[in-house]
Parts: sequence; C-alpha cells; structure tokens
Amino acid sequence: MDPHLLRTYVTVARLASFSEAARELGYTQSAVSQHIAALEQDLGAPLLTRRPVTPTPAGERLLEHASPLLLRLEAARADVVRMAAAPAHGLTLATSSTALGPRVLAALPASGVTLRVLPRDEVPAAVATGTADLGLVDGLAAPSDPLRLPDVAPLTTYGVGEEPVCVLLPDTHPLARRTGLRLADLADARWLDAPDAGLPLAHLRAANGGHGFRTALRYEGTDVRALIALSAAGHGLTLLPRPTATGVPGTAAVPITEPRVVHRTELVHAGVLGGAAAGVAEALVERA
Repeated sequence: MDPHLLRTYVTVARLASFSEAARELGYTQSAVSQHIAALEQDLGAPLLTRRPVTPTPAGERLLEHASPLLLRLEAARADVVRMAAAPAHGLTLATSSTALGPRVLAALPASGVTLRVLPRDEVPAAVATGTADLGLVDGLAAPSDPLRLPDVAPLTTYGVGEEPVCVLLPDTHPLARRTGLRLADLADARWLDAPDAGLPLAHLRAANGGHGFRTALRYEGTDVRALIALSAAGHGLTLLPRPTATGVPGTAAVPITEPRVVHRTELVHAGVLGGAAAGVAEALVERA
C-alpha cells in the first residue's frame, strides 16, 4: 500500500472534499482522484462515496489503520534523520501541562530551550516524529506502576517523579476541612473534565472500577491556571498534583487517601540522546 495514496485518502476523508484535499496537499483535483482510484484498485474495494464525499464501511475500517500507519512512517523517518544529523545545540521539550513541575523547571538549561505544552496524548507522537527531542508525560497511577502510553513507535521511558494527588475545591465546600478523602466518596460529585490541563476523569474512573465522575463542565485547553480558576469558582472538582494544588487562594487541596494513587511523570525519548537533551535527561533521572 503506497503511503502517498494513503495520506491522500486520509486528507479527502477528513475534509470531505476532493478539491479541498487537493488545495491542502498541493495537488490538482485530478491527481487526487487518481490517487483514490489507485488505492481503491489496490485494495479491491470502494473507499469513498462521491456525493457527498463520505467513507464507505471499507473506508471507515481503513481509517482506523491509517493514522497509526502514517505516524509510524513519520517516526521511522525521524529516527533515521536523527541518527544521521549533526548534534543539535538546542533542546525542544514537549510536555503535558501538569508534568511541568518545579523539578523539571530546575533541570532546564538557562538558554536554548523551546518548550511545547501539548495535550498529553500528543507528547509521545511529537517525540516519535522528531518535532521534540524529549517528552514529559504524566498521569494517575499506582505507586511505581508505569504509565500506559500510546503505541506510536519504539520509545524509551524513565520514571522521573511521583507525587501525592489532591482534590481541589473551593474553600467554602463542605469537604474543604477534611484531612483526606476517598476517591470512591467523590464519584457522584460534580467534576471538571479537563483531560489536558488536569488529571483526566478517565484515570479517576479507572481507579474507581470504571464508574462515576460525571462532567459538570468540560475545559478543552492546557492552561492549569484556568482550570484552577474554574474550580475555585465552584464549577466542579478537579484532581491535581499536590504541588500544583496547594497554596491557591480561595481553594482547599485535600489529599486522596484511598486508593493508593500518585501523580507519576515519565521522560520519553527516541534513539540515543546527545547534547542538551542528554543533560536534561540525566538531571531528571538523577533527581527521581
């Protein structure tokens, strides 16, 4: 299967238009039509209806495979280029917002760093495809348990820190004076769903047997300050690492005592590290 044809197909399916796909890819519309026809002939099945432009059942199944396949190809190319390229003097670090704690900040060089705050599921892909030298991902886990990362490419991971987690709630909340809370007791509360700024509700549900934690408000962003402001204003509870949650005016940070879970941060990289990336990785692993 020709990856160029597959990339054209994914673009047409995403835009639902041959002409828009041609414009985005820099092809003529005729070339796009030829690509789709060649891919359909190769697979022996129609992939798109033409009016309107929508995937057929076979096309939907192909889309399930296409994104991981194309990402793997990009990762392979980036890995080869990375090995052949001269060592870079700068450093690009991709991180989820709550992985960027005080220890990470202390390990960064004084200059030459580009910091990219991304949705946590996009961090491994950024490292795999070479748009970042290092990645930091985080999540809720049992103590010493590794995180489950998207399978985008062969990546090396190191645990670089585990911290207690706290529920952040307004200081006027009935539970604000508690010294600890069980996660199960909060399953029916109103929660903020902020998968890329706080710890995702899916992680909380997994820790609670897959139940509870309904969404009161969804925040689609990576700004932890915005999430904290929403919680302080009473729009819902959120779970954060203790250093992030404590000391916020107008709020209370109450530790989770059961089950035993921690905020875990892992360093992700591809290939052999050198230059500034190797220095930062060494500093983070030593501090773990």
